[in-house]
Amino acid sequence: MASSPCGSSNFDSGLEIKTRSVEQTLIPLVSQITTLINHKDRPKKSERTLASIHRVGQAVSVAVGRFVAVGEAIASENQELKDEMGHACFEARRAGDAIAQLTDVGSAMQPQTDGRVTVFSDRTGMVKAARLLLSSVTKVLVLADRIVIKQIITSRNKVLVTLDKLERVSTFQEFVQIFSQFGNEMVEFAHLTGDRQNDLKDEKKKARMAAARAVLEKCTMMLLTASKTCLRHPDCESARINKDAVFHRMRCALEQVIEIVTEARTCGENKVLPTSIYNTIKDFKCSVECLRENLQSSTPQIMAGQLEALVERTEHFTDSPYTSHEQRQAILGMCQLARQDTQQLVHAWIEAQQSVHAKEATEELEVAILKTCQSISDLKRELHKVAVVRASDLLKAHAEHLPLRALKAAGAEGNLEAVAEYSRTLTEQKEQLVETCRLLCHVSGTEPLEITCIHAEETFHVIGPQIISAAQTLAVHPSSKIAKENLEVFCEAWDSQLCDMALLLKEINNVFEGRRGDKKPYLSLPRPGKHSTNLKNAKAVKLDAEEQTSMAKLGLELRLLSSDVDSEVDKWEEQEHDIVRQSQSLASMAYNMYLFTRGEGLLKTTLDLFHQAEVLSEEGLQLCSSLRTFSSQLVDEEKSVVIIEMEKLVTLCQQLQMGAKTPVQGKTATFQKVDSSIQTTRNIMTVILSLLPITNKLNKKHKSERTSLSSLPDWAERQDSSTPVKEDGALSSKNTNGFGVKSLEQHMASLNLLESK
Repeated sequence: MASSPCGSSNFDSGLEIKTRSVEQTLIPLVSQITTLINHKDRPKKSERTLASIHRVGQAVSVAVGRFVAVGEAIASENQELKDEMGHACFEARRAGDAIAQLTDVGSAMQPQTDGRVTVFSDRTGMVKAARLLLSSVTKVLVLADRIVIKQIITSRNKVLVTLDKLERVSTFQEFVQIFSQFGNEMVEFAHLTGDRQNDLKDEKKKARMAAARAVLEKCTMMLLTASKTCLRHPDCESARINKDAVFHRMRCALEQVIEIVTEARTCGENKVLPTSIYNTIKDFKCSVECLRENLQSSTPQIMAGQLEALVERTEHFTDSPYTSHEQRQAILGMCQLARQDTQQLVHAWIEAQQSVHAKEATEELEVAILKTCQSISDLKRELHKVAVVRASDLLKAHAEHLPLRALKAAGAEGNLEAVAEYSRTLTEQKEQLVETCRLLCHVSGTEPLEITCIHAEETFHVIGPQIISAAQTLAVHPSSKIAKENLEVFCEAWDSQLCDMALLLKEINNVFEGRRGDKKPYLSLPRPGKHSTNLKNAKAVKLDAEEQTSMAKLGLELRLLSSDVDSEVDKWEEQEHDIVRQSQSLASMAYNMYLFTRGEGLLKTTLDLFHQAEVLSEEGLQLCSSLRTFSSQLVDEEKSVVIIEMEKLVTLCQQLQMGAKTPVQGKTATFQKVDSSIQTTRNIMTVILSLLPITNKLNKKHKSERTSLSSLPDWAERQDSSTPVKEDGALSSKNTNGFGVKSLEQHMASLNLLESK
């Protein structure tokens, strides 16, 4: 085989992509390189195939050249990255030239006879060139991303310097001047960190960034009034304490932002999130359910240890002074039941390992697994109820802000004794809110929500004493307008955090009930009356424990299929495509039906389930309509694949619709209808799961063909209008703030080109 014109390279491509912008910039390049590598190697190449390959290769080379020019300009203005960026740009240009050479394939009428190495004769060379190009372009993008991080760090440093000046200021005139500068710097910092937050792929980092930015936003106004109060009353100890707390909190928030963007590992960062009860329950149930597949997947000792760790964490609820006696007894009773069911599970487990009657032993083990999982689910539901009800009651109790009103009035009257009395009341409320946030953290359901709960806990813990110190200052200086304004600002921050807590509570409930954050209206439950014309006389009943046990395995299959469909949907570039939206809707409804088999979620009765089945069937038929429209764009071979699967889907949706509308009488008939509805839904999700990767691949192919035909003539115009390169190769000064990924995205956009057939 002929040697590659690119040659070998040890270029390191082990780069982790942490932002969406870098990832999205690479997608078109990956698509086009894949096209070149995976072209059909037929003995006879059509003129169209040869022209397409040549066009893609040359366009990649030209686009990479422009991309490299921007990278080199960035390197020239950032000396610390010059060597690394220069090497990455050199490798990218070399790979682009190699691809252009390999795709110079001549024409069908004038076949190549001069012995040149091309993609047809050296597929290995093309693979090497492609790998080098992808790794070097990724390296350039990641290095450019460092410029964004550098901008954030530089902005933070400016804020810190000005913050130090503000803390040491001694006159109002000087304070006003410096605070004006501080405000401008904070606005710049807010824009940079906001963009970074939206760009992060890691949801936990996003949540931490959001928490830190929220602190900075609220503390900016507190800093203004606290500093003015301290300047007006320089000898007041409570005013100084109030101001110092604000400055300290701002510095901590600024440091947290830098830890996130630089991934620094400080002492604070090493502090791992406490394990929530939900995570402990999840791990325990996973161990229990794994016994179905492998009896050796765990040991009785490990499982017993997991259960005890779970029970130990429930002490955060039972030991709380704000948990009622009835709630405490309910939790303890459920823990005891979980222990008993786990003991029976261990007994059945051992029997299954030793018994010669495998079938009977397996059935007994399955029943024990289901009973254990059910008792743990009941415990989880009770813990959620305790935390959520407690939070709701507290929010209602604090709606009128009585302690805050009393503190304001007592401070304005100069009544120090009354301020001390109402401060104790506020402190007690603060402790209740802090404790409730800890309980909510246990039942939040996701790590980002856990982080938000911790942020809420810390905020109440800090603002409570700050309100008290502000009230004490006003009581000492009751005629001070600035002291009164300062207290008002801290009270507003308290009120704002209560509003945030109400939103947090709603999100936690959404996660628990299976509403997974989708904003599209078609994911909601059917509206009363809209889909119940044939069910008006049907009786709404709930499944009993035995029926739920029978449904559990079928429900688990539905959950896995729903999750797999979500994963396939996430692979689509066009998230607003009808096929994507309708598949998301169907997956969400199927997930609700899975929750019904566990006695959880939005579907409470069999009537709810049948309503949901009817809506799901209608949405499935809408998806069939979208698939029919989509298939009209395809050639015969591709079209037949989609049509065959679509016809299966039509049949299943009609079957589900008829079954949902058919009235039944009696417990046995109702249960059979439930079983049939869920089985048909499972079959529908199986067909959708097979359709999504096929349609995604075909959609990418035809989209690439369409966009390339319209975009090729525009390159020169785009280059003239968008490339800010001077004659000396450096970027113009007015564009220096735009350095980084965004400026590079424009040049990578040219890589959306024609795929060959």
